[in-house]
Amino acid sequence: MDAKKGGFRACFFVFALGALENIGFVANMVSMVLYFNFIMKLDIPTSSNTLTNFLGSVCLLSLLGGFISDTYLNRLYTILIFGSLEVIALSMVTIQAYSKDLRPDLTCQKDCLKGGIALMFYGSLSLLAIGTGAVKGALPAFGADQFDPKDPKGAKQLGSYFNWYMLSTTFGAAIGVSFVVWISMNEAWYWGFFMGTMTAIIGFIAVAFGKPFYCFPPLGNSPLLKVAQVIVVAVKNRRLSLPENPDELFEINDKDRDQYDEKLSHTNQLRSLDKAAILPQETSPEPWRVCTVTQVEEVKVLTRMLPILASTIIMNTCLAQLQTFSVHQGFFMDPYVFGKKFPSASIPIIPLVFMIFLIPIYEFLVVPFARKITGHPSGITQLQRVGVGLVLSIISMGVAGLVEVKRRDQAIKDPFKPISLFWLSFQYGIFGLADMFTIIGLMEFFYKEAPSGMKSLATSFALLSLSFGYFLSTAFVNIINTVTEKITPSKKGWIHGDNLNAINLNLFYWFLAVLSTLNFIVYLVCASWYKHREDTTESDSETKTEEIR
Repeated sequence: MDAKKGGFRACFFVFALGALENIGFVANMVSMVLYFNFIMKLDIPTSSNTLTNFLGSVCLLSLLGGFISDTYLNRLYTILIFGSLEVIALSMVTIQAYSKDLRPDLTCQKDCLKGGIALMFYGSLSLLAIGTGAVKGALPAFGADQFDPKDPKGAKQLGSYFNWYMLSTTFGAAIGVSFVVWISMNEAWYWGFFMGTMTAIIGFIAVAFGKPFYCFPPLGNSPLLKVAQVIVVAVKNRRLSLPENPDELFEINDKDRDQYDEKLSHTNQLRSLDKAAILPQETSPEPWRVCTVTQVEEVKVLTRMLPILASTIIMNTCLAQLQTFSVHQGFFMDPYVFGKKFPSASIPIIPLVFMIFLIPIYEFLVVPFARKITGHPSGITQLQRVGVGLVLSIISMGVAGLVEVKRRDQAIKDPFKPISLFWLSFQYGIFGLADMFTIIGLMEFFYKEAPSGMKSLATSFALLSLSFGYFLSTAFVNIINTVTEKITPSKKGWIHGDNLNAINLNLFYWFLAVLSTLNFIVYLVCASWYKHREDTTESDSETKTEEIR
């Protein structure tokens, strides 16, 4: 790696884009459910499901950005090309919010979204999901590329990078949920969307200006092609016996290996895939006939990641509730603080403020202290961070149910004296801490564990977990309503209809808390089963670290 390029100097441009682009994205994330409900005339369950489907699509499409930036374009060009699509989509959303001719009539009561209005509505959301998703799939790995994990100093800075990246996006989110959301709900929706569009444009210009300072790792072969080759060859060789000595499996010589390729050591997990590295007699070593041990191990790494990915999905289903139903709760609570109205969609500013202070405290105090005890460069392992986040998400859902009981009881008792909006700060604050631990832990875990040609794709797994969580939220809402309509005496679903005081949202929160507890037990099993990858470069790095000590 060029000593004159990379490092935190290059990452300042990445942090700038992370903050500026997140201003509009997070403002939309927390307030669009109200825009869908009041302006686009969708009912509460439909507006909630539309938002979670949109956010799920954004996170799912992060894989597109990760895949393209690993294989076909460098990460900077991927960010700029798909960033242009994001800006175009934000402009379309702004225009529709501004023009009365492109919105449903305010007096419309049912089936209001149709024709050209529906086409522009869903078209702009689809384009926004593609652009935003691809940018978020490439950006975290682009910043991480600026550090050399083979160097002990670079490995230490890499752990800090993910904390600072999270802090930059949190700054942007805080501006979005406070200032931009206030503008949207008190002035006009189109002004809020316009501000998000402009900050995104400035962010993409900033990251483009940083090009002279960036390190660009070489593009790799298609990760999907590598996976397909291993699976196909392993199936072909399924009747062959594995050698007793793993050294007899096929591997190319170090002299023939590209200087940027990592050599991975053989592991004993998922032995059936090792058959892809058996070179049959009188067979020339060609692709689709034999795979190297390193290639097989790369597929093993991705396979071992999947249970970790799956066991964080339920937590992100819980997150979806704070961005939908909790916002609706806040709309029917007392919004006045010191005589001024506080928008219900801005309540997430509370956990964001916590995170703005806690991330530096964690980086400068907790990590050095923990590092002295554990010897781990990040203080605690990434999987331990994720585990802490999962426990906090369970607590958050339990608290959310209690707050909803208090809100509903007071609303029924005296509708003109609702409880304060800031009762929601408890569930938001706890979940903010959970998010801080889990998202940073997952991104760092997937980036560090991923093979060199799959860094962006693997880092996108953190957002893939979010995607499945959002889609699962939509499924849970529909399933819970269907089941409870049949088994409850009232024959009404727990969360069906527009009247929050007539539904049992608290039971839905507690259902998620119980489910999250069971999921945490599964996570502990998956985390204990996971075997961290080993390669020669990491071993050399550890040796150097010991020498420095």
